[in-house]
Amino acid sequence: MSRPTGDTRKRSGPQLRRRLGRADLRAVPEARLALRELLRHWGDPGQSEIAELLTSELVTNALVHTDEGAVLTATVGPRAVRVEVRDYVGRPPRPRTPDPEESTNGRGLVLVRSLADDWGVRPCEVGKSVWFELDAEAA
Repeated sequence: MSRPTGDTRKRSGPQLRRRLGRADLRAVPEARLALRELLRHWGDPGQSEIAELLTSELVTNALVHTDEGAVLTATVGPRAVRVEVRDYVGRPPRPRTPDPEESTNGRGLVLVRSLADDWGVRPCEVGKSVWFELDAEAA
């Protein structure tokens, strides 16, 4: 998980930046659709679908677990895509072990941790940014 980051942003290509309204869960499918369009010609088959899934998890977490809106940024680099969801609450996310009795809740960061090539949390002046990177080629 811990390899040097930043290559994606230094030599970046196309970028998506979208404000997400406070507690507006309609933003989740809209974010997936916008990311799908951005990644239409990117990476191995299946990588863009993983990026969509992980993005929807981060967007959902930001909108459900904070009382503010968020900002989604996706940057396509020569070898990877980096997706960040910034919210305005400084409290770091807490990965949980999902309870099998609890339907689908609590699985977002578990999915990010298991499917992303790299991920993390970056504190911001106000709030934090949760990010992941996926290599263009599947491992």
